Amino acid sequence: MEEDLKYWVGFSLVFSEDLRSAQKIFRAFPEIAEVFQAGKNDLAALKIEEDRIKALQAPGLMDKACRELERLQKQHYHVLTIADDEYPSYLREIFDPPLVLYCAGAEADKLKILEEPAVAVVGARQPSPYGMAVAERLAADLASRGLVVASGMARGIDSIAHWGALRGGKTVAVLGSGLGNIYPPENRRLFDKIKEEGVVITEYPWESRPLGFHFPLRNRIISGLSMALVVIEATRKSGSLISARLALEQNREVMAVPGNVTSELSQGTNWLIKTGAKAVEDWTDVIEELPPHVKNDIMLRSGSTSEAKEPSPSLSSAEKLILGFLNSDSLLHIDEIKERSDKSVSELLSLLLNLELKGLITQSPGKYFQRKL
Repeated sequence: MEEDLKYWVGFSLVFSEDLRSAQKIFRAFPEIAEVFQAGKNDLAALKIEEDRIKALQAPGLMDKACRELERLQKQHYHVLTIADDEYPSYLREIFDPPLVLYCAGAEADKLKILEEPAVAVVGARQPSPYGMAVAERLAADLASRGLVVASGMARGIDSIAHWGALRGGKTVAVLGSGLGNIYPPENRRLFDKIKEEGVVITEYPWESRPLGFHFPLRNRIISGLSMALVVIEATRKSGSLISARLALEQNREVMAVPGNVTSELSQGTNWLIKTGAKAVEDWTDVIEELPPHVKNDIMLRSGSTSEAKEPSPSLSSAEKLILGFLNSDSLLHIDEIKERSDKSVSELLSLLLNLELKGLITQSPGKYFQRKL
């Protein structure tokens, strides 16, 4: 009901950053309209802060909620509440599900993606070339087999996983800010692309800033939407380990991609594996740990389609030469490629562009190149 939706948004404007109080109130008043009919003493008895009670009962709150809804509707965005039948069932079962989700997607039926089998892929914000290559390949392989890839649209592994998933299927991004305050700002193009092919969600109202404490809270939604969580590169103090802990608490499968024992970026993932997380080398390792009905469906479909691989693109002798210089786990600068070949810079740029268009290599800032897995 539109009236109830206004109440839910008003409630979110006050309590989106105070989950404990929000859950207390929701348990005491399961019908959202009852929250706004409750007296000050009723709310104080729940040990809700006085400032929150004043904000909840402020005369202008409903006007703000209506403006918030108008802004969302103008963008064709949607609001899901925990009272809605469409609320994702996997997320509903966690200890502290978000009571309100703001959803950016081109069409309302895109919200069905939130009910589809999902795997979370998270990791370092400053990954190595190895981590970047693994994240893109793994996400693309999972998405192309019908799984939704969930992540946090952060810099590094998260963003790469989203881009990889978009190559082959669907992805869901969970923000630590409002839909009117995309963070990091350089991911605006990624945000727009995910809206076309998937869904971007957040529990924070439109103008909410990306405050530091939002992101650990955001992580519970990423793992809560998913059947399993895969960590690709993480230091021992990485936020990705918080995601892994939350996933375990939510009874989700936790996996990690092993890395170089001498790399700081591998300390977190290798520690996870030593303490019981499954080591992941490719998509089949992930599928094996999913519920039987999901696993069997994917394997049946993969059995009929995975062998029908796209033919390898034809390469000239010069392209083969250049491709042979590149590795999937390290970057090579164009100057180093030039030293190993007899080509001019202009010839190299043309050859490298062709290889990139054929999907065989990627380019990083500064004219560094890397072979795709």
